[in-house]
Parts: sequence; structure tokens; C-alpha cells
Amino acid sequence: MAQISFDTKLIADRLPLLQQRAHMMRATRSFFDQRGYTEVETPYAVSTPGEEVHLRCFKTELETPDGRHEPRFLHTSPEFAMKRIVAATKLPIYQLARVWRNGEASNTHAPEFTMLEWYAPYVNLDGLMEETEAFVKALLPERVYREGQWISLDAPFERVTVQDAFLRYVGLDILATDGDADVLAKQAGIRLRTGETWEELFFRLLLERIEPRIGREKPTFLTHWPVEQAALSKKDPTDSRVALRFELYIGGIELANAFEELTDSQEQKERFEKDRAHRLRIHSDQDWPLDEAFLKSLEALPPCSGIALGFDRLVMLATGAPSIRDVLWLL
Repeated sequence: MAQISFDTKLIADRLPLLQQRAHMMRATRSFFDQRGYTEVETPYAVSTPGEEVHLRCFKTELETPDGRHEPRFLHTSPEFAMKRIVAATKLPIYQLARVWRNGEASNTHAPEFTMLEWYAPYVNLDGLMEETEAFVKALLPERVYREGQWISLDAPFERVTVQDAFLRYVGLDILATDGDADVLAKQAGIRLRTGETWEELFFRLLLERIEPRIGREKPTFLTHWPVEQAALSKKDPTDSRVALRFELYIGGIELANAFEELTDSQEQKERFEKDRAHRLRIHSDQDWPLDEAFLKSLEALPPCSGIALGFDRLVMLATGAPSIRDVLWLL
């Protein structure tokens, strides 16, 4: 009797989940095609992989026919390239892209995964939330089961600002702490860790006190983030302390991250330079040139909103899979 290979058994055990994944891929393309979006493909190996402070990239090298060697990186998001396409065409676009983030592994993280990104010209953040809700409802059942609880998707999704979430679950006005870690720790009633910054404490409180309590009965959009936490989004014209950003949470899973896009190239460059300096203090090996082509393209980018949604996590919600590894074809 032929011995069943390790890969064959793993795939066979997970085949119903993987078939559901394939069905959701088709449904995703159908959703955006029917709404007049154009599917695009952008390079994966790039000179500038992104500018996120805390993400680590995979490195590779381009060898040219004339013998030159140039550094390349596997992108952490197709965002820069996709916005260049929107700037050139003014078209709504989407992409199911493979992306890479080094050093990440958990039940909801993998170093290589699939990101669904779409960009909607002339749509504001509220409009993008409406479209995101429509997409999620089209792809998921009316109820999903996660961590011992049913989450209903038939009612309108909840919308909560970051400021209101901190008031409700931490008992403080996060914007009034004004980047002061000592003040934030005192008002939160916790001890500040050695060397902990305001940003680090902000995310600790978000992770420990807010994320476990939102998106549990129905999906929740967490909106209007402190401007320091949204390097690629516009500031709110009614309150310059916050940016036009949302994240979507369902059943303890952070599913999507979205911006009403910043279109000022000079302001964007200044934000990048600040983030780059911060990143190099943390990871000195994570250095690459500014994406000048992207910055130049912002001069032609129309008013636009864009979103990155973790497709594998969406499949986890649809199937009830406990780990992202359960919905990947090969591990």
C-alpha cells in the first residue's frame, strides 16, 4: 500500500475549509467586478516595501543581465503601488495580493498571507465603511461563531471612535493625554514599564482593555485614531488631533485597516521621515530609499479612501477555523 504523504494528509484534513476559501475568492472578485472595480496586479519584490515602523521585511536581491546587484524587499502591502495606479487612472481598483511580514506567527498571523486591498476614488471614510460592511455581509453568513460566542452580522455594524472607546473601557480621554506616557499611565491606573512610550502604552491598553470587548456581539468599526497612529491618512478637518482611519473588529479578530488617504506629498514625506527615524532606532537593518515615485504620484491622487483586509482572517470567520494555518493550502 502506498504511504500517504504528510502534505496529502494535511490538505485532505483541511479540504472543506480550503474549498470554502476558493469559493470566497470567486465571490470577492464577483463583488468588486459588479461594482465597477478593476482588478490589478503589482510587483511583489520592490525597492521600498512600506514605511510601517514596526513591520519587518524579507530581503532579496535583483541580479541584472549586466551583472549589477540591487536590493529588493518583499512588500508588506501593495498600497504604494496601488495608489500610483489610482493617481494615473482615477479608477476604483482592487487586488488579492500576497504580502510578507517577517517574524510574525500566531493563530491570526503568518509571515506570508493574502491581503485584499481596494481603493475608491471620490469616496470618503463613511462611504468606505458602508462598502466594507456590504462586502463582509456578502461573504460571511448572518452569524459567525468565534471564541464561544455568536456574532450577528444582520444588524448595522457598530461605529465607535477611539476616544469614545478609551472613555468607555479605560475611563480616560486619550486625546487629552497629549502624548504624555506618565499622564496616560496615571489616568489608566497602571504602572508605566521601564522605557515605555506613550505609543507603546496606547497599544497595550488597546490590546488589553479595548480589543477584547469590541466586535463581540456585532462587528465594530473603531474610527478616528490619534493622528500619530495613521501615517497615510488625512487629518479630520474638524479635529486635527485625529486622523480619518478605521479598523474593523469581528469576534476578537482585527479584520481590516482603512484610511481616507492623505494626498499632500510634502506632508506625507515629512511623516515618512519621522517614521523612518523611529523604525531605524528599533531595527537598524530595516532601511531602504524613500519611494519617490509614490510621493510624486500623490500630486495627482484624487480624493480617495483605501482599505487593507486580511483575507485569510475573513476565511477563518466564515469557517470557524481556530488558526490561520487551517485555511492555508500549504503550511
